[in-house]
Amino acid sequence: MAGLKEYQRGKVAQLRPLWTPSEDRIREANLTNFLAFVNQKYRLKIKSYPELHRWSVDKVSDFWSAIWDYTGIVCSRRFETVVDDLAKFPGARWFSGARLNFAQNLLRQRDETIALVSRTEEGRLSQTSYSDLFRRVGSLGNALRKMGIVPGDRVAGYMPNIEETVIAMLAATSIGAVWACCGAELGSAAVLDRLGQVEPKVLFVADGYIYKGKKFNILPNVEKVVGGVPSLKKVVLASHIGADAKAGDLSSSVAFDDLTKSELGEARFEQLPPDHPVYIMFTSGTTGKPKCMVQGAAGVLVNQLKETMLHADLKKTDCVTYIASPSWMMWNWLMSCLAAGARIVLHDGNPLYPDWGAMWNIIQEDKISIFGCSASYINYLRSIGVKPARTYDLSSLREISQTGSPLSADGFEWVYRDVKPNLHLNSISGGTDINGCFAGGVPILPVYAGELQGPGLGMKINVYNENAKPVVDVMGELVCEAPAPSMPLRFWNDPGDLGYREAYFEYYRPKGKNVWRHGDYVMIHSKTGGLTFYGRSDAVIKVSGVRVGTSEIYNVVEKMPEIADSLAVGQNSGEDQRIILFVKMAPRQQLSDDLKEKIRKALRAEASPKHVPAVILEVPDIPYTLNMKKVETAVANIVNNRPVTNRDALANPESLHFYTEILPLIHSQ
Repeated sequence: MAGLKEYQRGKVAQLRPLWTPSEDRIREANLTNFLAFVNQKYRLKIKSYPELHRWSVDKVSDFWSAIWDYTGIVCSRRFETVVDDLAKFPGARWFSGARLNFAQNLLRQRDETIALVSRTEEGRLSQTSYSDLFRRVGSLGNALRKMGIVPGDRVAGYMPNIEETVIAMLAATSIGAVWACCGAELGSAAVLDRLGQVEPKVLFVADGYIYKGKKFNILPNVEKVVGGVPSLKKVVLASHIGADAKAGDLSSSVAFDDLTKSELGEARFEQLPPDHPVYIMFTSGTTGKPKCMVQGAAGVLVNQLKETMLHADLKKTDCVTYIASPSWMMWNWLMSCLAAGARIVLHDGNPLYPDWGAMWNIIQEDKISIFGCSASYINYLRSIGVKPARTYDLSSLREISQTGSPLSADGFEWVYRDVKPNLHLNSISGGTDINGCFAGGVPILPVYAGELQGPGLGMKINVYNENAKPVVDVMGELVCEAPAPSMPLRFWNDPGDLGYREAYFEYYRPKGKNVWRHGDYVMIHSKTGGLTFYGRSDAVIKVSGVRVGTSEIYNVVEKMPEIADSLAVGQNSGEDQRIILFVKMAPRQQLSDDLKEKIRKALRAEASPKHVPAVILEVPDIPYTLNMKKVETAVANIVNNRPVTNRDALANPESLHFYTEILPLIHSQ
């Protein structure tokens, strides 16, 4: 690990924060108010975030009860017990006895302030007030009831990031239906792989979506999906791109606008048990058929309000947007921002079209205060050398929330150097699995380059080595040692929870540990309390028995101006593995022998000799999931002559063709 420690010494261990919140910022933070609330409620004297976190995992019932009260959960009946038995892992039951409705909690505000702003690449703009949103949700909910939808039925979406998707989700959950959604960018096969498993009765669709200046008509895909899901009773069609189609052209279809205008009346919110399903979320499907994770209403709600209000410091006065598709859990997270009465900006399109300034122009025009994006987005802007602060008015921006994949220390530094020096870079990490975060931002603490600021409140996380021993200042597996409310209730069609247990709980069981193993390679820093994420642990490469995290390679390579993006995989070589590094070049750059040597020298010096690739090849594109995560497993499968499944789960599946074509070249080197 000597090479890794040298790398860390240069990047993180210098202990010089990039940002420290001002006294005013700390005083005004929701987290500070919550700390005072807890101290008063339980007669405590907690003074710091580490103390607060320790209390939150030691006094589980007190903590989640405080979250319930502080975030103002709306319920017709309060819970009798917070959690029945923490030893049931999985299987703990949360907030037993409560009766509530998920949508009702997101629609607390019903005045004329703006709830949703809808934008596309074309700059088209519409606004929906909270009162109008409440009315339209009520009308659509009544229409769904007339269709025979009852609590527990599945209602699905095949939609872009537009206001109709929000209204459909809220209407479905207002009557206790379970919402399952695929973004409009998915192909029909990927949608069928997902929705076909959960048998929805109603499907909300749009005629298309907009991307890179083009309108994509998805109605042919919709027809294939409708034909492949026999459980469907009704299809609801929203017009988004003005495709030449009418609702009647699809079997059992009706126009979205007709439903929201015809079924008038007050919104009604079914009062349901806390573990009544609210979402079915899907895994990426890059390693097999997507798993369907069933998530409970109270658990998701309470955890997401904790994250939005405390960790993201969301207030009623904020305007928030996230570069996200309805396929991604960050879209669901964004929807929970409605509970605070904030204004949400929805964007349908490519965030880099017509140029890199697309989102920054929206930040300027709509006065965005919290901007959410991926590490790949930040890295691209950094690679082309842009400086948003010089071009745009970013006076409204006080926070950037970043997730999707690990952001390098250089990415952190770019934000503070070229975007804004006095904002909160809220780097977060969790997963679709929990519809939330295990670790992330703490608005009252300093930000250090390459580090998430701390574990999430109520999340009893740790880092284990291969022997299930907790480690600090050494990379290991991220685990959660106790139940949390938003963990899945179950997997769909998973008798005995065998698949659920296999996915998260079996890895360390032979070592005598019953913990959730998340599949991320992480380091906890003893000096700061922060965490550095190094990517998925199933993408870790073993070279001569030494584990090499791919993120360590990217952190070095992608800071080079010649490189726009990169991807590293392990190729089996006898009993060992060798590293194959693929690089996507920056504009007007070529991969020369001199550049290859520069890459090798940099990796040897800044990481370790084990990180040096055996082969470096130029590729036209790097494959990504729809959630903007690099797809190392698919390329590793190609390199190791294994089949690649579920290509439709990729944002750019065509990128894999090149890797297949150059396979003989890879094997010859």
